[in-house]
Amino acid sequence: MFSFPAAFEARERALLGSRFTELLTYATPTPARGITVNGLRCAPDVVAAGAGLPLAPSAFCTAAFTLTDPDLRPGRHPWHHAGVLYVQEPSAAAPAALLEVHPGHKVLDMCAAPGGKSSQLAAALQGQGLLVANEYDSARAEILRQNLERMGVSNAVVLNEDTSRLAAAFPAFFDRVLVDAPCSGEGMFRKEAAAAGQNSQALIEHCAALGGEILDNAAALLAPGGILVFSTCTFAPEEDEGQVAHFLQRHPEFTLCDLSGCGFGRPGEPNRAGYDFGAEKCRRIWPADGGEGHFMAKLQKSADAEQAPSTEPACKKGRGDRRCGPAKVPAEWADFARALFPELADRPVQTVGDWLVLPPGTSLPPHKLRTLRAGVPAGKVLKKRFEPSHALFMAWGTSCRNREELTLDDPRTAAWLRGEEIEARTAANGWCAVLVDGFPLGGGKVSGGRIKNHYPKGLRNLG
Repeated sequence: MFSFPAAFEARERALLGSRFTELLTYATPTPARGITVNGLRCAPDVVAAGAGLPLAPSAFCTAAFTLTDPDLRPGRHPWHHAGVLYVQEPSAAAPAALLEVHPGHKVLDMCAAPGGKSSQLAAALQGQGLLVANEYDSARAEILRQNLERMGVSNAVVLNEDTSRLAAAFPAFFDRVLVDAPCSGEGMFRKEAAAAGQNSQALIEHCAALGGEILDNAAALLAPGGILVFSTCTFAPEEDEGQVAHFLQRHPEFTLCDLSGCGFGRPGEPNRAGYDFGAEKCRRIWPADGGEGHFMAKLQKSADAEQAPSTEPACKKGRGDRRCGPAKVPAEWADFARALFPELADRPVQTVGDWLVLPPGTSLPPHKLRTLRAGVPAGKVLKKRFEPSHALFMAWGTSCRNREELTLDDPRTAAWLRGEEIEARTAANGWCAVLVDGFPLGGGKVSGGRIKNHYPKGLRNLG
């Protein structure tokens, strides 16, 4: 039977008093599990009606569902492979929806891995504007890149950087910033035994200090009038209400927005901050509310806030920086695009090593930050022919002129996801997009009525 760490329980009983049992009794017998629907692919009702999954609407986000079967493995579902859905604890979908992202915005997810919230922000942008998804840990940054590729995000830049370097490179550049801060993870106690085992005051203080630094950098990155959403999956006062209170003391140019009308959760707790700063405008999701635990605050920067200049060196001609200008369009790509992706044929391209890349329509200022991906790698020119990438088909497969159309109940779908060659029924010879129910599963090459499988080995359903 699950029990809270002793120090955590003593702290929360002191803070909550008689409300301890009410708020910290889990609403579900097992950890909450859910999916969030990728708005770049379809609407939530399409998934509810057609995916064949046992789902219930989420209380925390209109694009999310709760899984009602605790043993289900949705990561093996063909629509998951097609980037239609993202496996995510239901309450974790709440913060991104509070950011008020609209097409054309420049948006930064500062602590983005593994990518669930970034995919929500990308869906809100609908391919317009710019999404910068940053992750400090290099291994997690690679997972982030893979997830955004699977979700078909075409206007993202994935960075692997310290947030202080972001602030130096892009001062006052972003319209929206999300900080889902590294935290002590007290909302993960029931899901991960390690979270309960490592819980300590020292960890809380370390995470609070790190969160404060990240928030200060977020303040520098946000444009005047912009919106910042801060969230954690912990209950610790120093990381939640106390963090927001101290931030407002350091940054009088910010105003705390009222989240009381968001439709879920409960008000923040004033006694956790040390003084009254309007904590009730923040939002908490307690175990009793159906999630594992979340805290959120929404802040807006004054429209007349001062802007600091960039301290990042400018891009100089002759230094070989690929961000200095567009590349010459190779004839092999031009011919390939005109035949299969005519809407891409006239888009600017860049070269990154051997790769040809379709950059986002909105670009970042010149910088020297570690970049895992900027836009969509279209493919490579090899021996006078163009070899398309998996990412190209995941981003634009639905508009490919040559397509193999599969369905969920077609045995070829499972075979394709195992990496097998399949029969061609709707696609002609040459490169084609492979789709399931209209959603992309990558690309293959047709010859003699068969489709050679180019689905990446690391993504296949094996075993």
